[in-house]
Amino acid sequence: MPKTDSAVPRLFGTDGVRGTAGRSPLDPATVRRFGAALVRALPAGTGSPRLLVGRDTRESGAWIEAELAHGASGEGATVTSAGVVPTPAVAYLTRSAGYDAGVVISASHNPFEDNGIKLFSGRGEKFTERVEREIEAIVADSSCRPKGGEAGTVAEADLVGAYLDHLRAVFPEAQRLKGFTLAIDCANGATARVAPRLFGSLGFEAAVIGDRPDGRNINLQCGSTHPELLARTVVEHGCQMGIAFDGDGDRSIFIDHRGDVVNGDAVLLMCGRQLQREGRLKGDAVVATVMSNVGLEIALRKLGITLVRCPVGDKYVMEEMLNRGLALGGEQSGHVIFSDYLFTGDGLCTALNVLRTIALTGRNLADLAADLTTYPQVLLNVRVREKQELQRVPAVAAAISRVESRVEGQGRLLVRYSGTEPLLRVMLEGQHEDEIRAWAQEIVDVVKEHLG
Repeated sequence: MPKTDSAVPRLFGTDGVRGTAGRSPLDPATVRRFGAALVRALPAGTGSPRLLVGRDTRESGAWIEAELAHGASGEGATVTSAGVVPTPAVAYLTRSAGYDAGVVISASHNPFEDNGIKLFSGRGEKFTERVEREIEAIVADSSCRPKGGEAGTVAEADLVGAYLDHLRAVFPEAQRLKGFTLAIDCANGATARVAPRLFGSLGFEAAVIGDRPDGRNINLQCGSTHPELLARTVVEHGCQMGIAFDGDGDRSIFIDHRGDVVNGDAVLLMCGRQLQREGRLKGDAVVATVMSNVGLEIALRKLGITLVRCPVGDKYVMEEMLNRGLALGGEQSGHVIFSDYLFTGDGLCTALNVLRTIALTGRNLADLAADLTTYPQVLLNVRVREKQELQRVPAVAAAISRVESRVEGQGRLLVRYSGTEPLLRVMLEGQHEDEIRAWAQEIVDVVKEHLG
């Protein structure tokens, strides 16, 4: 096995491999090498591995699937396609049907020109960074020579019914919301077929938009990153709630009956409290990223629930939940993980848990979301000549310490360097915007003097 080191080109970002379809690293030759590398990186003793592949509705998905499967089959793997299905369906089916790994071909909320590759272990969990580095090293190794010839079609199996049965079990109380009206935006993506089928089978009346994918309109002015049309649909149709999925279906955001957006922070609060009532909130803790508002932290603290912070990326949320044995975690953007059901974000599962909370509390979405007070946030960037360790610059360390003491318990300070530019980012949350802006500027001024 080739050694992994810093000289090996990085392929994986925070959510798999992503880029423009047809260009490196998503050109046909590299995708084929990737398929071979995946099989070689599987644990020793796997034997003749079985891989499950699913994709979203992008026009490039089919050829990427074929090239990856060709490379994998050349290493002795049997590859089955689930066709167009949400990312979490692949994660669930990989685990439940005994596959050795799952592959999703999707670029999530990106435009159609992009695509990507996400990987799941046989346990339905995203692969660790160690395995990702191993795959990168194999792809970069000149001795890795995938099978030649033209890529053929991949054998397809209709497996989505088992995934839908799994989801229905999340909300056995669905009859309590009989007559409840929904609006659903499928982002012209992977949920376009399954979401209407799921909610219809549970007895919901749904106005559906974004359910006409053509290979190029995925996420186009629709879905979780563009909820404006869904908000209008909710209000115009008099719906009680709206649900917007992203292109691959692993996240969702919500619209209340007034047309207001309800994001992942509010979902973590309302669902965390519901799980706590039922004695299902393991460890009385919730995982969120550094981007979640301090208002969530304060609201959870009042309930006796600890907020555990992690870096941005749902794979980091998953790793923290696994390490601590926790039941709930997620991101402000709508990736939410309910570990009782699956260790990856699942927009449909999240929607059912929100609906279940509404049913069990008797409160509407707007009322539940109002329990979260979102604190003002200020973000300032300052250019630096070098990225010194801040604690080794006394004046900067002192300024940071002063501001931290002012916001302790009622706010949050995050100071970090940009990963791609010579910038220091100062993010401050607190009760009064003018006050926290002045405090953030105080840090920026000191940084300019000593590092600018």
